[in-house]
Amino acid sequence: MLEKYDMTELLEIEAVADEVIASLRTSSQIPTFSSRGGLDVAQAYRVTPLLRADFEARGERITGRKIGFTNRQMWSASGSVSPMWGYATSRSTRDLADTHVIGLDEFSEPRIEPEIMFGLAAAPSPSMDDHDLIDCLEWMALGYEIVQSIFPNWSFSAADIVAANGAHGALLVGTRHPVAPRRDEWPRELSTFKADLYCDGKLVQRGGGSFVLDSPLNALRHLAGLLANDPDNPPLAPGEIISTGTLTPAMPVKPGERWTTTVVGIPLEEATLRFG
Repeated sequence: MLEKYDMTELLEIEAVADEVIASLRTSSQIPTFSSRGGLDVAQAYRVTPLLRADFEARGERITGRKIGFTNRQMWSASGSVSPMWGYATSRSTRDLADTHVIGLDEFSEPRIEPEIMFGLAAAPSPSMDDHDLIDCLEWMALGYEIVQSIFPNWSFSAADIVAANGAHGALLVGTRHPVAPRRDEWPRELSTFKADLYCDGKLVQRGGGSFVLDSPLNALRHLAGLLANDPDNPPLAPGEIISTGTLTPAMPVKPGERWTTTVVGIPLEEATLRFG
């Protein structure tokens, strides 16, 4: 997909991809690309297909996409002005019910994010209204994304984190609820429900669906729009899992902790995860 770029730019993009791949494989951190002469967001998304090729060469299957920076309050810290995305794979995607404990050794500065996750039955379009988007979904779940920073102290530009596969570490998918039986209720609930995040029984953050671009459906619509204008990365497809962005501020995690998210205003079970 990258043949149309000149050789100098292509070599630079390949060098960025090689460095990101090595960092992810070894759980090691590197200086930001923005501190070494710069990298813009468009160039960073040209790194993404090279990361996908590496994942697949290692036998991983693409399971879907994670969306990040859906909380507008996070934009100023990264210099971002919109959400971004990265790939989730068969190695990074797990069912929460089957994951009693997750280790942290494979992640760099890990943080936990409670998220709404969608299972696609059909490819969404950025022109769709909320009910049309709901019709593209097979199921919905409450779960977690573990995010990480291959750049020290979570300090980076928007282009840096796009090149780093959107800070993705792992997806823990909760109980999947069929969407069709409650087609008319989901749009309102997704924009208004509240979420509480607890660590070892202590409330540490509050949020909800409105933190995610005012609704996780808006995050899905935004992602469809990004990909519609992306010449290097494929559009969304049926069967993909979409993690729509954190419902609360992301929190650093440590071994031995037990994290729980409860929600009010939407019929999804609480989600609990332990770290080893």
